[in-house]
Amino acid sequence: MNTNAHTTPLSEIIDQIGPGFAEKAPHNDATDTFVSENFEVLKQHKMFSAMIPAELGGGGVSYSDFCDAIRQLGTYCGPTALTLSMHSHLTAAAIFNYNNGKPTEGLLRKIAENQLVLISTGATDWLSSNGESKKTDGGYLVSGTKYFSSGCLAGDFLVTTAPYDDPDEGSVVMHFPVSLNGDGVSIDENWQAMGMRSTGSHAVILKDVFVPEESVVLKRPRGVYHPVWNIVLTLALPLIMSAYTGVAEAAAQMARRGAAKKQDDPVLPFLMGEMENALTTVQIAQRSMVDIADDFNFSPTNETANEIVKRKSIAVNAVIGTTLKALESSGGPGYIRTFNMERLVRDSLACQFHPMQEKRQHLFTGRMSLGLDPVEPLKNE
Repeated sequence: MNTNAHTTPLSEIIDQIGPGFAEKAPHNDATDTFVSENFEVLKQHKMFSAMIPAELGGGGVSYSDFCDAIRQLGTYCGPTALTLSMHSHLTAAAIFNYNNGKPTEGLLRKIAENQLVLISTGATDWLSSNGESKKTDGGYLVSGTKYFSSGCLAGDFLVTTAPYDDPDEGSVVMHFPVSLNGDGVSIDENWQAMGMRSTGSHAVILKDVFVPEESVVLKRPRGVYHPVWNIVLTLALPLIMSAYTGVAEAAAQMARRGAAKKQDDPVLPFLMGEMENALTTVQIAQRSMVDIADDFNFSPTNETANEIVKRKSIAVNAVIGTTLKALESSGGPGYIRTFNMERLVRDSLACQFHPMQEKRQHLFTGRMSLGLDPVEPLKNE
C-alpha cells in the first residue's frame, strides 16, 4: 500500500499549514533564519514526493497541480515555496527522465520512501561549472564552492557539477549527486541577502570529495549549451516562478485590504489599476509556462526552452511591477517593516536572478531568431 499517495487536495493542505508559515515569516526574515520548521511540516505531508508517480511510492500529483500548490504556498511564505521549488525541479527532471526510459526509478523511490531533500546548484554553475576534479581510483576527487544552495541545511543530497579535463574528451562538465553528510562536505552559512532571507541559500564547500565513476550521470562539453538544459529550464522555471507569483498575489491582496480604508483618495484607483494589470500579466505568464511543460509531455528542444525563458522574463518584470505598485498604493505604512509589504517587495526582487537574467534571455532568444545556436560556446563562462 502506498502511504504517500495524496488523497487530500494539495490546496486544502496548503490552507491548513500556510497560516502557521505566514505567522513565522516576519521573524525568519528579520533573523535570516532558515525555514527548517516549515520543512518538517512539509515532510509530514509528503510534499517532497508529491509529484512522484504513485507506482514508485509517490503522491501521484500532476506537475501542473503541484505548480498551483507552490503558487498558493507562496502567498503564505515565499521563501518556503521557493526552496520547495528548488528540490521539486530536480525531482521533476528525474520524473521526466523516468517517463522517457532513463534509469531514475531508484532515486525516485528513495525520495518517496525517505522524503529526501535534493539541493540544486545548477543556477550558478550553468554551462562552465566551477571547482576542480582530479582522477583517482574508481572516481574523482572534487573541490569547489557551490553558492546559493537553497535549503542545504535540510538537504540530503547536493545535485551538482564540476569541470574536468578529460584526457580523451577534453574539457567537460560532470553531473553527479553528493551526500551532504559525506566526507569533505561543509556548509558556509553566508546567506545574508536583501530578500528571500529564510531560504538558507548558503554556500556548500566541497574539499576533495570522492565521487565514484558510477555516480557521474552526465558528461558534457564545458561552456557549450547542452540539450539537458532544455529539460531543466522547462521544468524548473515554471515551479520557481509559481513561488514568485504567490508573492505577487500576497502583495496585491495586502494592498487591496489597505485600499478599502481610503477609497476617497482620487489617485488610488490609478495605482490599483496598474497593480492589477501587472498581476494579471504575472498570472498569464506563469500559467503559460506551466502549460508549455504540459505535465511532462513536452519536447525538450531549444525552441521549447526559448518559449519558457521568454515568459520567465515577462513574469519577472510583472512580479516586481506588482509588488512595487502594491507598495506605492499602500503609502507610507507600506515602507514600515511591521506592515510586511516591504518584505514582499524585497522577496520579489530575487526573481530576476534565476536563470536566465533578462539580458541573457534577450541574447538567447535573439540568437535563436537569427538561426544561431542559443548560446555562443565559451571557453570560460
